[in-house]
Amino acid sequence: MSYFTPQGGLPAQTELLTDRAIVTEAYTVIPKGVLRDIVTSNLPGFTRTRSWIVARPIAGFATTFSQLIVEIAPGGGADRPEQEPGVEGVVFVTSGELTLTLEREGERHVLAAGGYAYLAAGERWSIANEGTELTSFQWVRKAYEPLDGHTATSFVTSDAEVEPEGMPGTNGAWATSRFVDPDDLAHDMHVNIVTFRPGGSIPFAETHVMEHGIFVLEGKGVYRLNGDWVEVEAGDFLWLRAFCPQACYAGGPGPFRYLLYKDVNRQVRLTEHAGGGQFHSGMFSGGEVTGGQVPSGGFPGGPKSS
Repeated sequence: MSYFTPQGGLPAQTELLTDRAIVTEAYTVIPKGVLRDIVTSNLPGFTRTRSWIVARPIAGFATTFSQLIVEIAPGGGADRPEQEPGVEGVVFVTSGELTLTLEREGERHVLAAGGYAYLAAGERWSIANEGTELTSFQWVRKAYEPLDGHTATSFVTSDAEVEPEGMPGTNGAWATSRFVDPDDLAHDMHVNIVTFRPGGSIPFAETHVMEHGIFVLEGKGVYRLNGDWVEVEAGDFLWLRAFCPQACYAGGPGPFRYLLYKDVNRQVRLTEHAGGGQFHSGMFSGGEVTGGQVPSGGFPGGPKSS
């Protein structure tokens, strides 16, 4: 398995500026060719680090999450990467080695490429590049929406440790690696890896409430986004608002794989304070939700989503 990592740099003056970058009312495509040195940002509390911030809450578009591509040079890192106590996160390493320390548990983990960590809201953690090469990772952040009777806890795993689950009727052409149980209501976001074999597809236009951040890890494909056909390849980032119709075909000789964020498992919030829930940009997490548990194993006969 391979995981695309941006290298930065700057195009030569002789190159054409034409690219696939586009921002629409329903979706945004940030192709790998625009992830250059001059559009990076430093991050407070980090040393020897730069980042590409590819998604942030924008009113009228997608509002539930942010996503960053973070690159840390040897000797760099952060003692307190997450400075908002109510924010959860997922770190997915694409190159190098990242040392992650969970302070409360006293656990120290070295994540290689494909390493995955869920970091619960309120967790105190630190990261460092203790190796000799650059390390790069995807960092997805979301304001956690608490739910009475359910508590999300931090964990560390990897792509290699999670077996992809094939979608029904696809003979494995479309599969998803799920890092948390979809029926676990403690989790209000999923960050999964979706894999298509050559010729595999999403055979209908998914149109749903979940927002998406999609980073293409490997291969290439063609996406149908709100009526437009868009070619994508490893290193591209797609950012989709709620209810953007979406489908895709895998292309090329190898697998088409991407890291997928979506917000899940919360009731839609209609008023600011109903039921004691907190006002967030996405779903409502008041106590009344706990009365309507999803049946164990999901709804009968219903396939799990990506």
